[in-house]
Amino acid sequence: MVNERIIGQLSVLTEEEKKIRAGRDVINRDLYMDGSHDVITGDKLLAPGKLITVRPHTRFIRFPKHTHDYVEMVYMCSGTTTHVVNGTRIVLEQGDLLMLAQNAEQEIEPAGENDLAVNFIVRPAFFSDVLPYLGEQDTPLRRFLVDCLCGQSETRCLLFRVSDLLPVQNLIENLLYTLLEPVENRREIHRMTMALLFLQLVNHTETLRLDTSEQSAVLSVLRYIESSYRDGSLGEIARQMHYELHFLSRLIRQKTGSTYTELVQEKRLLQTAWLLTNTDKNVDEIARSVGYENISYFHRLFRARFGCSPKTYRSANQDTFSGNLRP
Repeated sequence: MVNERIIGQLSVLTEEEKKIRAGRDVINRDLYMDGSHDVITGDKLLAPGKLITVRPHTRFIRFPKHTHDYVEMVYMCSGTTTHVVNGTRIVLEQGDLLMLAQNAEQEIEPAGENDLAVNFIVRPAFFSDVLPYLGEQDTPLRRFLVDCLCGQSETRCLLFRVSDLLPVQNLIENLLYTLLEPVENRREIHRMTMALLFLQLVNHTETLRLDTSEQSAVLSVLRYIESSYRDGSLGEIARQMHYELHFLSRLIRQKTGSTYTELVQEKRLLQTAWLLTNTDKNVDEIARSVGYENISYFHRLFRARFGCSPKTYRSANQDTFSGNLRP
C-alpha cells in the first residue's frame, strides 16, 4: 500500500481535472501533443534536461488512441484503470505495474475519483544510464526485457502483477517519494532505485504478462535458460511447453536474433565472467560448474567472447569486486 501522504498528494484535483469536472469532455491536446499528431511527446511533460518525471494520471476523461515518444510506466496506487494497448484490454488493479515501450498504441477509459494511478515518464536514455548499475546481472533474459522497453523489440507492453511483492512495492514507493519530494542527490537515487526495481522484476518474471503468446513462449525459454543453462536442452523445454521442437527453435531465432545454443553459451560465459570476478574458484572448476566438460573448448569460447583468457579477465576485473571474494 502506498504511503498515505503520497495518496493524499495524488488525490488532490489538478487544474486539468477541475476543468473536466466543469464540463470539458475531451483532453486538452496542447498539454500532451504537438499539432495534429496523436503522439504524446516527452518535451511537453519533462523539463529540459530531465530524463524521468512522474505525474498523476488524469481522471474523469477518456484518453483516445495515442502513442508516446518515451517509455511510460503506469503504477496503480489504488482502485483500477482500464487500458487498451495494441488492441488488448488490460485492467490495472492496485499494485500493478504496466510498462509501455515507445510507439505502443494506448487508449484509456475514464478513471473515477478513487482510481489513483501515476505515470512515470522516462526517456529511453535513462535506461542507458541504469544499465551499468546492473553489471554482472547481464543475461539474455534481461536484454530481452530491456529491448522491449527501449523499442528494440516487437513487444510493446510489459504487465507485472506485483501487488504481493513487498520489495517491488517498496522500491516503487521510494521512486515516487523522491520524484514528488525535494531530496538531495535525487538523480543518483532515481538511477539506483530503478536499477534495483529492474533487478527485482527480472527475478520475478513469473509475475509478467506479455502481449502475445509467442513472446510469452520466448520468455519461458529464457527463464528456463536462467535456471538450466548447465545441463538443460531445447528438447526438454519444448516437451515441457508442448511445442514442436523445430517450431520453437525458429521462434527463438525470430524473436531474439539468436539460436537456443547461442543463448545458452552467452548465459554460461556471462556467468563465468561473474564467477571469475566474484569468487576465488580456479578456472577449470568454474568451467565445469557452468556446464563445460571440454576445457579447451571452453577457453576458445571465452577468448572469442571477451578477447582474452579467463586468467587475464580475472586479473583485469577482480580488484573491482575484491570485497566480494571469499577469504
